[in-house]
Amino acid sequence: MPGTFDLKKSTRGKFMFNLKAGNHEIILTSELYETKAGAQNGIASVKTNAPSDSRYDRRTAKDDSPYFVLKAGNGEIIGKSEMYKSTSGMENGIESVKKNGPDATVKDLTS
Repeated sequence: MPGTFDLKKSTRGKFMFNLKAGNHEIILTSELYETKAGAQNGIASVKTNAPSDSRYDRRTAKDDSPYFVLKAGNGEIIGKSEMYKSTSGMENGIESVKKNGPDATVKDLTS
């Protein structure tokens, strides 16, 4: 089952998306965008940048939980992952974004 981008409107009227794997688990959450077009550009950026390992910034939260962010070529953060219990879990998450991101379909849930 292919991945999907769920494009949504936040409670504050901004736009964001979640990339979900084929099993419907959220694997990447975007930043908030002022416009729907901005969020759509973010989705396009995930599709472009997801396959490249150099675009992933592996990080550790204050509680030592591993997580990652996906960055565009200009260094801007496109989205970030959940907190993982292990580094191997985080690496599996990155692999899932690489696999699902480029070909994921977009579900527009804004209306």
